[in-house]
Amino acid sequence: MSKLRLAVVGAGPAGIYASDLILKAERDFDVSIDLFDLLPAPYGLVRYGVAPDHPRIKGIIKALYEVLDRGDIRFFGNVTYGKDITLTDLKEHYNAVIFATGAIADASLNIPGADLDGSYGAADFVNWYDAHPDFPTEWPLNAKEIAVIGNGNVALDVARMLIKLPENLLSTDIPDHVFRGLKQSPVTDVHVFGRRGPAQVKFSPLELREALHIEGVQAIVYDEDFQYDEGSQNAIDSNNQIRVMVKTLEDLRENPQETQERRLHLHFFASPKEILGEDGKVVGFRVEKTKLDGTGNVTLTGESVDYPVQAVYRAVGYFGSALDEIPFDPKYGVIKNDEGRVLDDKGNQIPGIYCTGWIKRGPVGLIGHTKADAIETISHVMANRDSWWQPTKPSEHAILETLSARGVEFVQWDNWLNIDDAEKNLGQALGRERLKLFDRAEMLQVSKGE
Repeated sequence: MSKLRLAVVGAGPAGIYASDLILKAERDFDVSIDLFDLLPAPYGLVRYGVAPDHPRIKGIIKALYEVLDRGDIRFFGNVTYGKDITLTDLKEHYNAVIFATGAIADASLNIPGADLDGSYGAADFVNWYDAHPDFPTEWPLNAKEIAVIGNGNVALDVARMLIKLPENLLSTDIPDHVFRGLKQSPVTDVHVFGRRGPAQVKFSPLELREALHIEGVQAIVYDEDFQYDEGSQNAIDSNNQIRVMVKTLEDLRENPQETQERRLHLHFFASPKEILGEDGKVVGFRVEKTKLDGTGNVTLTGESVDYPVQAVYRAVGYFGSALDEIPFDPKYGVIKNDEGRVLDDKGNQIPGIYCTGWIKRGPVGLIGHTKADAIETISHVMANRDSWWQPTKPSEHAILETLSARGVEFVQWDNWLNIDDAEKNLGQALGRERLKLFDRAEMLQVSKGE
């Protein structure tokens, strides 16, 4: 019986699912898996990329927790690939590595004014309200009118967090600095803009319903935005999810909500053209109206409309980050790969190096896609046994010695459970389920039981 020593870099859903699936699939091999993450906490974007008022996320975290709590996958948090551990180190200690580092940077939006004061990447805002340890605790919330560019779930999350009454977030795990920031916001109107129409939105039905039924917030849609062509109708007829979302929007159109002091506006057929500024600050947002072309796609009309706003959030997608010594595609923000097998610049497979999740395929798809994606990658890992690395330090203890010798304060599973317990205790003292810790130094101290 052979033994496989496998490293997985990235402890979000992609990395955890890949680790779990390998252990379940490979009964003929004695597999030992070490899971590394640059944060002191596991779960990746489930913890740091989803709005805190999504209760169903707790179910996903529970499932991921149960995988790691079994004890057959070792967790090493607070370990940064390229700094604390290198590709050379991985080759010394493991037979192969799977990179599952995800995508947390904002995709760029190349329009005039994108760099003005008051123009923000949605990913940065998400990292702030989710209390990511590597992001500042302050966020400038001083705009009354705000534009959010994008027609996906992240755009709705951002819009909802901006417009929601902060008191209604006190049941979540947000720390005090996030609540105080939102509480001080003078916001009255948030406008969400999409290039195409109601039949082409990328929301999920649940996200849309949540956004349209926020306590104390009036949701508004506009009659001129309800246009359908043959392509739109085909999509409505053939896709139940699209049909549900169109009906939800049409219901709001036909039954306007009561006037409230806070308003969420959904605009369609509005392509971002320019962020308007004065004295270096955002003062408006200009869109160019679009129209359907018969296929469900749109063309520009040449008609521009300006909206007075003091802040713009660009929710046009996430983008992966390059990794040391790993071939990267800067156009798509992914590791160069073929079905998870990492390729060199000439298109040849590099032995022992694989990828899965968003860093493999780009930031698309939900949790279910992540599982299917991991299955594809691990099938190649196990099929390529002949090209595995032959580590010179394969013992499970050797990696501990390497990290300790470098003074890396790594967080293992028992250490994470100390952080987990501390967050629950802090929350329970306030009548909440959890209060998220956000200072890395404090998390490391707590992880030691201090």
